Amino acid sequence: MPEDAKLLLAANELLYDRDAERVVASGAVQINYNGYQMVARQVVYDQKTGRVTAAGNIELVEPTGNRVYAESLDVTDNFADGFLRTLRVETSDNTRLVAETAERVGGTQMILHKGVYTACLPCAENPTRPPIWQVKAERVIQDGKKHTVRLERARFELFGHSLATLPFIEVPDNTVKRKSGFLFPEFRSGENVGFGISVPYYIAIAPDRDATITTTGFTKQGVLIEGEIRQRFEKGQANLRIAGISQMDSESFSANTSDAAHDLRGLVASKGDFKINPRWSFGWDVMFQSDNNFARTYSVQGLNNSTNTNTVYLTGQGDRNFFDMRGYYFDVQDADINNTAEKKQATVLPTLDYSYYAPELVAGGQLSGTMNFTSLSRFSEEAANIDGLPGNDLYRGLKGNMNRLSGDLEWERTFDGPGGLQITPLLAARGDAYGLAMDEPADYAGYTSEDAPTRLMVTAGVELRYPWLVTMGNSTHIIEPIAQIYARNDEQLAGALPNEDSQSLVFDASNLFSRNKFSGFDRVEGGTRANVGLRYTGSLDNGIGLRAVMGQSYHLAGLNSYATDDLLAVGSDSGLETDVSDFVASAGIELPMGLSVSTGVRLDEKTLELRRTDVNATYANDRLSTSVTFSQVAARPEYSFKEDNQTVSANASVKVNESWSVFGSANYDIDSNAFNRRSVGVSYADECTTFSVYYADKTDPDDSTANDWTIGGRLVFRTLGEVKLSDVSL
Repeated sequence: MPEDAKLLLAANELLYDRDAERVVASGAVQINYNGYQMVARQVVYDQKTGRVTAAGNIELVEPTGNRVYAESLDVTDNFADGFLRTLRVETSDNTRLVAETAERVGGTQMILHKGVYTACLPCAENPTRPPIWQVKAERVIQDGKKHTVRLERARFELFGHSLATLPFIEVPDNTVKRKSGFLFPEFRSGENVGFGISVPYYIAIAPDRDATITTTGFTKQGVLIEGEIRQRFEKGQANLRIAGISQMDSESFSANTSDAAHDLRGLVASKGDFKINPRWSFGWDVMFQSDNNFARTYSVQGLNNSTNTNTVYLTGQGDRNFFDMRGYYFDVQDADINNTAEKKQATVLPTLDYSYYAPELVAGGQLSGTMNFTSLSRFSEEAANIDGLPGNDLYRGLKGNMNRLSGDLEWERTFDGPGGLQITPLLAARGDAYGLAMDEPADYAGYTSEDAPTRLMVTAGVELRYPWLVTMGNSTHIIEPIAQIYARNDEQLAGALPNEDSQSLVFDASNLFSRNKFSGFDRVEGGTRANVGLRYTGSLDNGIGLRAVMGQSYHLAGLNSYATDDLLAVGSDSGLETDVSDFVASAGIELPMGLSVSTGVRLDEKTLELRRTDVNATYANDRLSTSVTFSQVAARPEYSFKEDNQTVSANASVKVNESWSVFGSANYDIDSNAFNRRSVGVSYADECTTFSVYYADKTDPDDSTANDWTIGGRLVFRTLGEVKLSDVSL
């Protein structure tokens, strides 16, 4: 202890025995010495022996912030060594140690005899009730140098009942954020891999680097080894993961699958994210595995999706421009030994997007531009026949290589007309250049024979808006009629080019006023078209919000791009293939009580029959959070959807009390009269314990034998560790 450390003492009564060299302080004694603070009813300091004894409601606050409560204390005058009786220790992170006796050794250790360790707060209503969990130990060693708490001959109790006895448990103390050591195990199971226990070991290598090594022993397949090393840099972070197993019983998997075909299996994966400067960033997320199903079979965390997307990217964000370049490889994880599905996926190297907004007005209007370059390759054609008849093949992807460069330049300016009329003229020009080396689709006569086709689209358009503001005593309403007309040349090579990024076409109120309703660059809307509709927004003083959009689209002249042939029949039954489109509308309401309802519909333009319906309702308050969605989509036979589809999906979470919650979800196929997905679970959380368990299943209505169920759970004891239960599902 520092020789110049000063002692400050306050008490109701102070007696000094010069002959015995003793100082006795009584009544509300307070001592402050070198970072230690203590209060007691009585404190005696013996100058001859250099010891301090205290009694009665002792509270000692250490420099670390820990608080020690005891009935009696006998320590050296620097608080380094001594004995305590009937004590309780509360750390700064709310962990608690209670013991009959304890001794301080060397100023760095406290050894507690017959101690109890917990991170749970005592029950406010009944402090004598045992905490949710606690560990009773013959000896507890709190080491200030190693920054650990070691519990020897430890007995773990849950809700007052003993569950397990261990030779020792060692955990970091409250001052440690990262420390090497074993983590709590995870229990795993699967039909073909057996029951498994995963034991992770965490290694704190350096302040900016750490690693985890996990060993999992499966009863059927042997030992799976997983390792991950993580590195932080000044401007980013990266990790490297490996995993591998030598299967003991590959024959337990179904014959002629990738799981059964390989005994030695493994993977290497890495992820990185870096901020080069405030504008530029780059990164990657990649995985390489020995076969197409290893990560999914053994449920390697974060890598077990049915399709794992390998990505490399470079992104730049400016005040008025944006740049993004990415490469993709889609790793389809299934048990197909021939890897058929993955070969049908495109490898994209790269796709490049750039957008720009001119900082200065051009002719009084905003000038903007976009550019996209895509280069992709596919090693197997992806074709499907929708009804088994010749000539009815749909081609989601052609074998070979495609390169496309697309650029779009747009100018628009808004003028204020009479009575609040908003007039926005628009001029746009777009060009596309292709380099094709793809196999021509069979039974499709309209595909181009050119290796380097080009196309051009020039647009002149105008938009008219006439917003009306209606103010009433307790509400405000805006009614806004909108009309657009776009005059363009016909879409060149319509349906004669590969369609990779415009395969999804959903016509609804959200894209009613879009100049191009196709989802990507491979198709572009041509001809002369008008979009007409009405937009409404309402606000009530009681907090209710209203909104609605409705309208139609009209093909006026030229070639209707949505009515042309396409490798995927994208425009068929879309609601846009006729000169007068289907009606589309959406509406929504938000109530201050936490309820929100929105709906969208598409109605046949002649019969007003529902072609598509989407309804969503959400509600949330302090106890309940729920969402219900209904979806109805009419059949589109030429687009490979042969039957009507109606589904209802719902999820909810109910907070039973401050700690317990119940949650669940379901997806119900009305047409098949079957649940596609169901799950239900319960969770508990307080200051020291987190617990959840759930059951989930998936069913394919088209396959009566398919039934994939999962039981999972998670139990976290704060400061001790985490126990997981998960299924390894094929």
